[in-house]
Amino acid sequence: MPEKKLGKIKVVGIEYSMKVYLKVHYHNDDATIACCDEELLNQVFKEDNLRIEVSNQFFGGRLIDLEVAIEILKETSFFNIIGENIIEKVIECNLISRNGVRFINGVPMAIKMML
Repeated sequence: MPEKKLGKIKVVGIEYSMKVYLKVHYHNDDATIACCDEELLNQVFKEDNLRIEVSNQFFGGRLIDLEVAIEILKETSFFNIIGENIIEKVIECNLISRNGVRFINGVPMAIKMML
């Protein structure tokens, strides 16, 4: 079983960076960042009356290293993130609190909106 660290996975002594999709949406002078774990793109999650579609249109920007995504998220006031890897790293970096995380069918998601 591979050893998993936040943001990286280590297999037989070699570290691989976790990847996330990141897309920037502009509206007037504001930018909203959409970011999801690599494996979640184009999936739909439902629970009771809640539904989230991790669409290519909204989340499918560039595939980048998790660490690079964190640096970008540190600079924005608005983001929408989904996935265990990105959520855990954002919490570790104190960009959101664990209390701000919601789950849909076991998949964590969070939205940051600061004015």
